[in-house]
Amino acid sequence: KWHGAVIDEIGGLIRVYQDGRVERPNIVPLVSSALPQELGVTSVDAVVDKFTNVWARFYVPNHDEQNQLLPLIVYFHGGGFCVGSAAWSCYHEFLAKLALKVNCVIMSINYRLAPENPLPAAYEDGFTALTWLGRQPLEASGEWWTKRCNFSRVFLAGDSAGANIAHHLATRLASDRGTELEAANSLHFEGAILIQPFFGGEARTESEKHAAQPPSSALTVAASDTYWRLALPRGSNRDHPWCDPLKQDERRGCNSEKPRALRRTLVCVSERDILRDRNVEYSRALAEAGNVVECVVYDGVGHAFQVLSKSQMAQARAIEMMSHVEAFVHR
Repeated sequence: KWHGAVIDEIGGLIRVYQDGRVERPNIVPLVSSALPQELGVTSVDAVVDKFTNVWARFYVPNHDEQNQLLPLIVYFHGGGFCVGSAAWSCYHEFLAKLALKVNCVIMSINYRLAPENPLPAAYEDGFTALTWLGRQPLEASGEWWTKRCNFSRVFLAGDSAGANIAHHLATRLASDRGTELEAANSLHFEGAILIQPFFGGEARTESEKHAAQPPSSALTVAASDTYWRLALPRGSNRDHPWCDPLKQDERRGCNSEKPRALRRTLVCVSERDILRDRNVEYSRALAEAGNVVECVVYDGVGHAFQVLSKSQMAQARAIEMMSHVEAFVHR
């Protein structure tokens, strides 16, 4: 069947046709929850909402201390809101290692993608997942992994678009509207871990104009613009607050609300990422608003290096990043 011309494309990742058909070539393998036994982590999938097909993959370290309760990280994958999956092999490997290193349970969310489901669908799916999670400690027949979780030490996390989702949920939970979260009483959110959060804006930053990106970078300015065009509500531009969270001043007049956050925020920035300046500026704005923020810049690496790059430097920096997450979670 002829679907018309390709109207949007991001090399090899997504093609959108005139009639609305979307193709996502499988350039990253989708894998089951199975893990090598010697890794020492058990993974299992769970359905969160069968109507929207939101599901989660859990990572639980196998310890002898089965009665030790572990912090819980709720993680959202990257992919510009348009591609990616909790079943992508690169996330499966990274999060299994992270759960082991940090000694925590990780719940990796598979949310709906744009353009078929533009924003706020991904945010709504995140909120649905938190609501579902909040019910788990109250279920008498709770899943086995619930017996390992310390539900009073929950962290929101993600990379790229996933970090944008985590930021959005953290802002919502930190505002009075957080009370909307059913069963919120059974969860206590300690902080957010935002890895290369995907933000944008109409005006270009210096790093967008001049970042010395590694070859075959995971995020170029052109790709970023396309992701936002596909993800934002029709008729919006990149000054929309979902894209540029610091752009809210004009909308609310001069006495704009200060950016809200959870108790603590860790922002992980890549030096050779087009998002570097936006990530540093976001961290500064959170700190100036009185929030507790830690901002770490990883030298010599680009966007999503921790999941996509196999270079020696990227692997060394990924280990550093895991150590920073571990210290942050157990502080």
